[in-house]
Amino acid sequence: MAKNYQSEITQFINQYKAQHPGTEARQREGRARLWDKQIDAQDQDGFRAARVPQEPYVYYQNF
Repeated sequence: MAKNYQSEITQFINQYKAQHPGTEARQREGRARLWDKQIDAQDQDGFRAARVPQEPYVYYQNF
């Protein structure tokens, strides 16, 4: 494969980003809103302590 080869998908994405210059900034903003969060260690410890063990097969009900 040639070093300068770009797939059709890569070409499409590059063309889209050239036509819509704010795309990457909006992607970073969306990621920050949904994923890049600070985790409080005390809360995390409390969540672990409050966890209830799950039964091996949760869909089976003993009647």
